[in-house]
Amino acid sequence: MTETPRVTGGEFVRKVKRVGRRKGVAVEFIPERGKGSHATLYYGARRTTVKHRQAELSPGLLHAMLAQLGLTLEDLQQV
Repeated sequence: MTETPRVTGGEFVRKVKRVGRRKGVAVEFIPERGKGSHATLYYGARRTTVKHRQAELSPGLLHAMLAQLGLTLEDLQQV
């Protein structure tokens, strides 16, 4: 079983952008689209909400965000 990596919201956004470049998928991060410290991240036609970019994401939230984008932990770990 793969251990869940510890990543912040900002690191998650950077890693998803790298995955998108590698796979040829458009990735757009819109900080204005969200309340407070939340923002929206688009991966192709899919989207997820990224909370506080400086705080570490819990394992459950990380898995939920990956599922919303159609990605896996392996996708993030390969970049």
